[in-house]
Amino acid sequence: MGAGGELPDELRELGQAIRVPEGVGDSMAERVLAQLLAEGVPAPAPTPPPPVSRRTRLRAWLRRRWRALAAGLSGLLVVLALTPPVRAAVADWFGFGGVRVRYEPGRATPSPDPVPGCPGALTLAAAERRAGFAVRLPEALGRPGGASVSADGRVLSVCWAGGGGGGGAGGGPVRLDVFRAALDPLFYKTVSGEPEWTEVGRNTALWFPVPHRLTLRLQDAAGQPFAPVVRTAAPTLVWQPDDTLTMRLEGVAPRARAVRVAASAGNGPVGN
Repeated sequence: MGAGGELPDELRELGQAIRVPEGVGDSMAERVLAQLLAEGVPAPAPTPPPPVSRRTRLRAWLRRRWRALAAGLSGLLVVLALTPPVRAAVADWFGFGGVRVRYEPGRATPSPDPVPGCPGALTLAAAERRAGFAVRLPEALGRPGGASVSADGRVLSVCWAGGGGGGGAGGGPVRLDVFRAALDPLFYKTVSGEPEWTEVGRNTALWFPVPHRLTLRLQDAAGQPFAPVVRTAAPTLVWQPDDTLTMRLEGVAPRARAVRVAASAGNGPVGN
């Protein structure tokens, strides 16, 4: 018999020569495995994975967290860009530079109270010293009639009596409140109409087109709250000229004019 016929015969003889323990099947794989176990042939040990350093694990965890955060922020930006009602809710949830907004659709729109003046009639320089920061005034409003600082020193207000270039809609009084942007809100606004997102220069702004309830919450030097000031505010524009200050312009309408007035603060003097 040729070489091609000798190999099957040899394999059959090899299979018959393997001593198979009782209870093992008849397949070749089962017979070979039983023989190996009977002779105590050690199985190859699995190669352990290389050790992972704490730095590698930390980087992997940070990558996972960053991907989750980026996905969440992307979804939030889509919501802000596409759905104005949700934009108003987000403003209510997070606040805007120290201003907290509550949107209550169906709430009756009250008549606005007169825009208040600045009690004490300080000069702007004196008010800036007391508040601890400088203010860029809107050039479009001309020279102010006076300035004041809140009892807790947190809000610097500048006022124009009205008439001429400094007046608001219909030549009425104008008030500019300036305060440090903080997580703790100072101004609380309850509105029946959705605030409108706009821009002053390249900075995000909120326009409140209708009269709304305004609550100002101040604290004394010990951190105890004063009695809140509550009134109905006239149409108002709120924006942040930088990362530290928030400006609130009341008494200038419509929105296009309020935005132009606010934008003119970018070229105005810092103090007088």
